[in-house]
Order: sequence, then structure tokens, then C-alpha cells
Amino acid sequence: MPRTFFVTGTDTDAGKTFVTCAMLQVANKQGLKTLALKPVAAGSDDTPDGPRNDDALNLMSAMNVELGYSQVNPVLFEPPVAPHIAAQEEGRRVTVDRLTGFCRGALMTRHDLSFIEGAGGWRVPLNDREMLADLAREMNLPVILVVGMKLGCISHSLLTVESILQSGCHLAGWVANQIDPNMSRFQENVETLKRSINAPCLGVVPWCSDDQQTDAIASLDLSHLNI
Repeated sequence: MPRTFFVTGTDTDAGKTFVTCAMLQVANKQGLKTLALKPVAAGSDDTPDGPRNDDALNLMSAMNVELGYSQVNPVLFEPPVAPHIAAQEEGRRVTVDRLTGFCRGALMTRHDLSFIEGAGGWRVPLNDREMLADLAREMNLPVILVVGMKLGCISHSLLTVESILQSGCHLAGWVANQIDPNMSRFQENVETLKRSINAPCLGVVPWCSDDQQTDAIASLDLSHLNI
């Protein structure tokens, strides 16, 4: 039976895509068929194939099941701003029902493990009534939280965990991802989070550049996900 997880972050630039790609690589090495979706993305570049989002392209490079770009990233906005603002500016409306349909359609492709990556943090608005977090709740997906390790991350993490649980979702695990190479008391912050978050830590990823993903892969342990 395929397992699907929703990946969220403590904030924008917490490293959701970097960590998700590393988790895909770990699963690939285990011989699993993997795929990942980025249902909503804001920020695109023009390519010969049309507008494309870097996060979605990175996910496509890391997974080993072939899907078309529009399946991986069905809703793409040009400006890198909050999705509900981009939608208003472009005269479009994005709903949880619509995203659920896109995701369920793509997930019909044969696979063993999949990740659905959010945009920004947990409570990002889609429209005037719905949050992207509602997609995880609607699809009954366990959540993986990527903690962007920087000053202030403890409060951001605990507030996000509280909101995830209040939404009725299950927190399957979390990853400490060092996004500030000069973070003071990094290990002490990690230990505080381990004591405070009632979910398994799937890994502590040290700061690394985009071309050092092997370090991130080596730092992850997905055994707690029972895949």
C-alpha cells in the first residue's frame, strides 16, 4: 500500500524541497518507487517548455516515477508571493477541492512512497476561507515538519506543531535543517526541540550547499515512517 506524507515547514525557506529531495533519494536507495507533488507553487522562470518552478523541477529530478510537469505542479503563479495574493492578482481561484482532485489523480500512478510539499509555512492561505493546510486534512495525510534551524526556530516549531495537531492531522516526524551556517547554540536548540516535540526526529541536517545533498541523505533515517 503506497504511503503519502504532507511536507510543511516552519517558514518560507526552511528547506522543504531540499529535505524532500533528500528523503526521496533515501527511499530510492531502498528500492522504492517514489514521487512527489508540489500542488501550488509561486515563482516561475520561463523555459523552452513554458513557465516552470525550481522546487517542482528539483522534486522531479529526485523522484524515480515519471510524471508530467503539470501533474507535479498543477497550479503555478509567476510572482514569488503568497498564493492567495498571486491568485487575486491573476484573477484565479484555488480551492482545496481542486487541489485534492489534482493530487489524487497523480497519486493513481503506481508508486510506494510519495510526498506532497506545501508552500511556505503551515498556515498559508489559499483563498479567503481555506488554508493549504486544509489539503493535508482533507486527504488525511500524516505530516512531516521541516524545521529551518535559525534563531527563533523553537517558537516557530512549537507553534506549528500545535497548529498541525489542532487541525486534526498526525505529525509523523520532523527534520532539523540548519539553514543558518552560523547559528549559535545549534545543538542545544536541536536537543530542546527533541524534548519538546512529541514525534520522532527523522534527521538533523547540517548546513550544506545545494550540491552537497549527499550530506543531507546521510543525515536522514526514515525508519520511523514505516515505509
